[in-house]
Amino acid sequence: MTIQTRTIEYTHGDALLEGLLAWDDSLAGPLPAVAISHAWAGRSAFEEGKAQALAEQGYVGFALDMYGKGLLGTDPEENGALMAPFMADRALLQQRIALAISVLREQPEVDAGSVAAIGFCFGGLCVLDLARSGSDVKGVASFHGLFNPPGNTDGNTISAKVLCLHGYADPMAQPESMTTLATELTAAGADWQIVAYGNTLHSFTNPAANNPEMGTVYNASADRRSARALANFLEEVFV
Repeated sequence: MTIQTRTIEYTHGDALLEGLLAWDDSLAGPLPAVAISHAWAGRSAFEEGKAQALAEQGYVGFALDMYGKGLLGTDPEENGALMAPFMADRALLQQRIALAISVLREQPEVDAGSVAAIGFCFGGLCVLDLARSGSDVKGVASFHGLFNPPGNTDGNTISAKVLCLHGYADPMAQPESMTTLATELTAAGADWQIVAYGNTLHSFTNPAANNPEMGTVYNASADRRSARALANFLEEVFV
């Protein structure tokens, strides 16, 4: 096994974006692919590591870029400023992540008919919006994602399978928002699952998360369990 990586530049309007592709060049392609949508700081080593881990599992991993090449927040204030335009304009968010999926499908290593997407925190909201907008990706998985409905997808049918891996004590997506999401997904005809981990806060997959006051704390058990849940989910959607 040799994991290869390359950066891919692409544009959306005036924004120059850069994603990271990872794959195992010992496997005969084209291969199923998984896009990774980043947390609110921007595409970082965390998401790049997820892309490489997915490559080790036999997929093509693609750490996509929502913000712009080299844009990476260093504290909550900067992160919030980067995320804010997309929270205010969900159509822009949906267009940008849809473009990333199109770019991924164009890569020669990728089976264009076998693509899924996962996301963390803000990225979890992004992949949910990808599904809400009617994308034909096979599935989306949200890790400690935000559930806020976009307001522009009412009446759409969701064809992608949906998995939400959620900390029940997450202050950024409290239990009532989880049940509201379930109602929304049911109305859209989605094949959905929501897994809630007890006594688990936001950012539970990130070993660097350690801010109890903000509600962002790593949880090794939830991290391990959610990784297993994702592995099972990807095996299912790529059948």
